[in-house]
Amino acid sequence: MKVLGVDPGLRVSGYAVVAGEGNQAQVLDAGTITADAALPFARRLEQIYRDAEALLAEHGPDCLAVEELYAHYKHPRTAILMGHARGMFLLAAARQGVAVQGFAATRIKKSLTGSGRASKQQMQQAVQSQLGLNRLPSPADVADALAVAVCCWGERVRERRRR
Repeated sequence: MKVLGVDPGLRVSGYAVVAGEGNQAQVLDAGTITADAALPFARRLEQIYRDAEALLAEHGPDCLAVEELYAHYKHPRTAILMGHARGMFLLAAARQGVAVQGFAATRIKKSLTGSGRASKQQMQQAVQSQLGLNRLPSPADVADALAVAVCCWGERVRERRRR
């Protein structure tokens, strides 16, 4: 089973591909895609879409895992803008027939650390430990993409065992 986890952003999006058999996932690829901030908004979205499409075509995941949108009452515009970038990944997945699974941030944190209120540092350490990485994952966009990918992969493994 192969999962592509993404942390969508209008300028930088993190991505991570994890796969594995049994109880251990491994990282196949991870990095960032960058949209040119100088481009008009619609062109930047097009660039994100094309990069998302290329990632999906290259890796052929079984699932695209993405964090659900969260809007803080003090910054609702941020969630609206991030929703545009997230939408480009969802559209690319739909057009390629890739299943999409969304996870609330608290669910991702609880899945990896046992606490829905884990800090960024705790999350990075959990990702490092579960994937057997030599160092903490960075930048933050990649660490977040790894976290959502590992959460999705783990849930799918548990689901298969129950069948």
